[in-house]
Amino acid sequence: MTDTLAAAPSIRTAPARRRRRFSGWHFVLAPIALLFLIPFLQMFLAALSPAADLVKFPPPFIPSRLTLDGFISLFTKTDVLRWLANSTIVSVIAIVGHMVLCSLAGYGFARLKFAGRTLGFFMIVATIMIPTQLLMIPTYIMFSTVGIIDTLAAAFVPWLASAFGIFLMRQFFLSLPAELEEAAALDGCNRWQIFFRVVLPLARPALATLAIFTLLSSWNDLIWPLIAINDDSVFTVQLGIANFQGSRRTDWSLLMAGNVVATLPLILFFLFAQKQFLATMTMSGMKG
Repeated sequence: MTDTLAAAPSIRTAPARRRRRFSGWHFVLAPIALLFLIPFLQMFLAALSPAADLVKFPPPFIPSRLTLDGFISLFTKTDVLRWLANSTIVSVIAIVGHMVLCSLAGYGFARLKFAGRTLGFFMIVATIMIPTQLLMIPTYIMFSTVGIIDTLAAAFVPWLASAFGIFLMRQFFLSLPAELEEAAALDGCNRWQIFFRVVLPLARPALATLAIFTLLSSWNDLIWPLIAINDDSVFTVQLGIANFQGSRRTDWSLLMAGNVVATLPLILFFLFAQKQFLATMTMSGMKG
């Protein structure tokens, strides 16, 4: 046991040393990363450009002067703060719903033995192949019957769980050694205690990955809120920004400023959770 503990620091530091080591792939990946960065940089510079620059064709990449008129108009002439709050509520509920429901369902399909387990799992995964557009009319009729159209619930109820989330969590749970659960059972833990005290703490990388995917999908969702929500007070940020574009005139500085404000929370969240995200993709990923 002492030898194992003594060797643990070297085991932990070895991956860090490998990450810091220079690789020839950096010459390939760095230009690709800069290429993907260009649209975001152009959007940010456009938000700081005067309106006269944005109506030119082609618009200049570097603005003639920097101005905050777009951001000032965004926060003074629109309800962007309310839209951000609505999107935050929708995304938080979506993330919590995915973590709870998808982890429970994924663990059930991975570890519990019951009749029809394989068939039920494949039927759930098969729903991924159904185009979302085919489900909009039945979903709208169902929500209208329940009475949640034109409410914030219409935006977050479809995001409480997903087939992809169940699939991701099941694959992660299959990658965990069953001996850990057997040892906990020998110590007197029941199935719920095993799940919450043993399995779920080990699933933090998968939960972070699921949270990132859920945030991206629920935060950027536009088509369904465009159909289900008409009340300005419950607009999400994407739905509010979409109204900046008109058939006759578009305020491009206002539109770009709104896109910058809507994109910034996603970037910050990814930077916060990227280590857990990469751990899931590389360590357990889609095994099983």
